[in-house]
Amino acid sequence: MTATGSGPPAPDDADRSDIQALAKGGRTNFLGFLLRLAARLPFLFIAGRFYGAESLGRFASALIIVEIGSQLATIGLKRGLAKELGRDARPQVHVVADGLLLSLLLSVAMALLLFAFPAPMFPNGMNAPLDRFLPLAIVMLATTEIMLAALAYRYDIASTVRSRSIVEPWTLSIMAGVFFVIPALREEGLALAYLVSVVAAAVTALVPTLRSYGLPHGWRAHPARLLAIARDNLPLALADAIEWGTRRLDIALLGIFVSPATVGIYYVAQQVASLPQKLKTSFEPILGPVIIRKLNENDYAAIARQVCQAGFWIIAAQAGIGLALGIPGEAVMGLVGPGFVGGTAALAFLLAAEVVASTAVVSEAALIYIARVRNLLISVATLALQAAITVGLIMLMRQWEFGELYQAAGAAAALMIALAIASLAKAWLLSSILQHPINNLRWALVWAAVPASLVGGIFIFLPEWTELAIGIPAILVTYGAVIWKRGFGPEDRVLFRQAKSGTQPGAEAEAEGLLRP
Repeated sequence: MTATGSGPPAPDDADRSDIQALAKGGRTNFLGFLLRLAARLPFLFIAGRFYGAESLGRFASALIIVEIGSQLATIGLKRGLAKELGRDARPQVHVVADGLLLSLLLSVAMALLLFAFPAPMFPNGMNAPLDRFLPLAIVMLATTEIMLAALAYRYDIASTVRSRSIVEPWTLSIMAGVFFVIPALREEGLALAYLVSVVAAAVTALVPTLRSYGLPHGWRAHPARLLAIARDNLPLALADAIEWGTRRLDIALLGIFVSPATVGIYYVAQQVASLPQKLKTSFEPILGPVIIRKLNENDYAAIARQVCQAGFWIIAAQAGIGLALGIPGEAVMGLVGPGFVGGTAALAFLLAAEVVASTAVVSEAALIYIARVRNLLISVATLALQAAITVGLIMLMRQWEFGELYQAAGAAAALMIALAIASLAKAWLLSSILQHPINNLRWALVWAAVPASLVGGIFIFLPEWTELAIGIPAILVTYGAVIWKRGFGPEDRVLFRQAKSGTQPGAEAEAEGLLRP
């Protein structure tokens, strides 16, 4: 996942200012990760212990179609809005209004289509008739992404954390518990809780968007302009959908080959593994505007520095979190219920997949602006490769008469292999365009992983509560201490320092502002 070379030139003052902006987003989103972790685990516990693996599996299969619909309905503006705002001379609120209208029209069309023809959402049947209303979430999900992208353009990442890491997951957890204790709504409890959570997240994003941009006075919708935005961002929309699809294709294929209960177990493993994924995707809103400014200046060396810097921060954090969740994996999965422990192997492969994917994600943050079509082709090839490996491993496991949980682990391994190849390909492509190496790996990652693994290995022989309550913090502390001493230089340590006042005009307060409405 590296390109050969000694690295891009040293940063100047302007680059340091941009790196401080990246660090600010990273600090805020790391807190968001912790908040999301605290909220997601109660939902998995409630869903696994109360609703059961079979209901959870049907719910997960339906969400695949709903979420892919929402991805397509954003028409690439989750990341493309920054470019539209940067190049359009009109008032920024008018550009945001265009994006919201376009997303609204597409999401309503997709929601109506799935409501009329719900079969693709339910390959193994519905939990309850009200599950058919899940497509309504497409409208909320798509428009929320546009609003959060608009706020990120103005360096407001705290609103993303409030919406995605506090309001949405906590509402989901709480409402799943509430609906379970209401007998008349118990069967459709997961679907209703999800709908309430995405509505709450949308309202949470709407308030700061109106405060930051105001109402679009004097704005008029022009079909030709909307079509031009859609056409320009179509490659990005497809790349987003395909990149998202690589994280859901495994569940879609498992839904064909295995029982809903096994899909439910895999879904829990995927949800735990997706927590560190938020660390890398949360850098995208900040990384995009920074890259666009440097592209306008033709400063390719600065882009390479920023991609490498953000990439190392992400991979360093993900590796530590992956070790902390993967080594005591049986205890983590056992929290959801004894029947979910069999998904531990899948969890390990999924956590590894998130680590190897980080290079592809940060490379793509630049490629979507300078090589959209080639980036899209690599993404398509990755998806096809993942599908082929997944089906091949599942059929091989069946031929060898391995059980369904082994087949689920094979699907996770296929994802890891495909994402590793994608990272190599995208890093090489970006390096060849920028004429500067893209290298996110450092030996310090190995130096930190070895003692952390040894510490974790001790705790797996102790009771489960000790693994979770003491073992996970011990792994993180050991890893963090080594990576700080051996891996972080001055440019890396800015991630843990408050940026100087005025570094980025309009930047929001970080932790102290997360809970502020």
